[in-house]
Amino acid sequence: MNTALPPASESPQDIAIAAEALPNGNDEFQPYDPEAIAAYYRQRPLLVISRWVQILWPVFWLLFNRWWDNLTGQGKKNQHRRAIALRDTLTRLGPAYIKVGQALSTRPDLLPAVYLEELTKLQDQLPAFPNEVAFRFIEEELGAPPQELFADLSDQPIAAASLGQVYRGRLKSGEIVAVKVQRPGLAESITLDIYILRGVAYWAQRLIKEIRSDLVAILDEFASRLFEEMDYTQEGRNAERFARLYGHLPDVYIPKIYWDYTRRRVLTMEWVTGVKLNQPQQIQAQGIDPRYMVYVGVQCSLRQLLEHGFFHADPHPGNLLAMPNGKLAYLDFGMMSEIEPAQRYGLLNAIVHIVNREYESLAYDYVRLGFLAEDTNLEPIIPALALVFEDALGASVAELNIQRIFDRLSEVMYEYPFQVPAYYALIVRSLLTMEGIAMGVDPNFKVLSAAYPYIAKRLLTDSAPELRTSLANLLLKDGQFRWTRLENLLRNARESRDYDFNVVFEQALDFLFSERGEFYRDRLADEIVKSLDTWARVTVGQFNVAQMLPLVTRPIPTSSAPSIISEPNALEHLRRIFSILQDTPGFDVMKIIPAILKIILRPELQQMGQRIVNGLLQRAIARFVREVFLADTKPQLQSTGATN
Repeated sequence: MNTALPPASESPQDIAIAAEALPNGNDEFQPYDPEAIAAYYRQRPLLVISRWVQILWPVFWLLFNRWWDNLTGQGKKNQHRRAIALRDTLTRLGPAYIKVGQALSTRPDLLPAVYLEELTKLQDQLPAFPNEVAFRFIEEELGAPPQELFADLSDQPIAAASLGQVYRGRLKSGEIVAVKVQRPGLAESITLDIYILRGVAYWAQRLIKEIRSDLVAILDEFASRLFEEMDYTQEGRNAERFARLYGHLPDVYIPKIYWDYTRRRVLTMEWVTGVKLNQPQQIQAQGIDPRYMVYVGVQCSLRQLLEHGFFHADPHPGNLLAMPNGKLAYLDFGMMSEIEPAQRYGLLNAIVHIVNREYESLAYDYVRLGFLAEDTNLEPIIPALALVFEDALGASVAELNIQRIFDRLSEVMYEYPFQVPAYYALIVRSLLTMEGIAMGVDPNFKVLSAAYPYIAKRLLTDSAPELRTSLANLLLKDGQFRWTRLENLLRNARESRDYDFNVVFEQALDFLFSERGEFYRDRLADEIVKSLDTWARVTVGQFNVAQMLPLVTRPIPTSSAPSIISEPNALEHLRRIFSILQDTPGFDVMKIIPAILKIILRPELQQMGQRIVNGLLQRAIARFVREVFLADTKPQLQSTGATN
């Protein structure tokens, strides 16, 4: 079967670089080029057909055995055999399929435990290739045999993964290191599989009209990351960038790269001792809380996806180790990806709208994120989104996990004109892998509960215009200030470890008394006017101001008092907010005084004060007129109407 794509350029240069996408001995990284790969394999149809047979026959045999087990009632008895067969099949099919198995190994909601146990071995227990080949690669890449470069190097690899195998070594300067050597023939194997899968995606997209997502673009995104993973110098740069962005986080550790011993097919990095994150009992035995390790991983993932946009796209348990000192170590920085700022802010807004059940705003988030065209009719989509997310709020991972949410969301995307952007697939993969680890450690781990303190902190502290607008829309609706939302944000944000209220307070004052904050100053002033007016009326009680005059008027009926105080006013909300702040770590009243002094003489504050005074005066005059001059008007009008 030939899965050739539409005609592409077939220059001699394209064909030359496609056979080995990353030529041996060349340290310069060759990026993924689908047209060059297609040009090469279109001239080798027998090679493509042979690979198709290698793929289809074992897959067919696996499916047939499962079908026969179910037919004969032997499914449970043969489950372990079938799990081993699946692992062996994926191993034989090569790196691209091993990646699929690694992703499945973290999904206890999709596969039985016996399958998970076998697929977990794909993380670092794959068949090793001969030491002679590995040592030859080291000499070719580093310019000398291993015995001259290292003071010590293990006789056998201590782990073998999809793209390479790892030796434990010691530099002549004394540092213990991990030396990773790439598998032989890796580039050619991956390029052939990507070519076949890309052809399947292309024809499926053309022939199956229900598929609206750009499958080819999604596959190209995955392939680009996979090609980068085959260049170990790129992985080293990724590790150092990851350390710069996230190495400062509490209890996160990124090992050092030794560049003098790193080239395209050989990577030397600091040796890290630890326990895989999916082994909670062993972690507990070290005196470390495995649930806290998951929490650290979730918090780091949030910052990767929503703060800096540079994220680890392959966080399977073999790449996450709980160290004896209580830190979470990240390994293997080959498969990384990046999210643009507009997409990050869009995701933040979407999470906020999900938590606050604002599904109309969520539908518009999907438009801004590129899932829906701008001219899409959102009216039928909004209730569909509500059905997907309503049950998820507050649910534990065991009750309703992210996989099920995505599954239900996929049904909505299938029914309505959604188009899934290419960047979405790797985000989903990263989130689902992290959630799968959480499920193995604690089935009751609440993902949203762990994530929302960080979201609240970002909303309150990030000065980006996109989030300033989102915060304003969250707190103000139809001209009314939603105090409860502010209380919830402050209550959640204080749970974030790096939350600093002093920063929030200064930024809030700067925005409030800026030109952009005029509308919100007016709304806040109106809220204060209403609150002070309500307080005054409650304080005075039934004492009618008109009784001070020689005119005879009626007192305020006692039945009106409950309506005045039935809802908390702004002063009551401010009291609650101050109580929340008192319980916020690091809050100090004396630290906010300098910020107040900075704005106390600003003309905007004086204008705001004048608006409050004028508002109170207008209300007092209106009430005086109503009570003194209009008290008996209504009965008189009713009497006149009766006469007529």
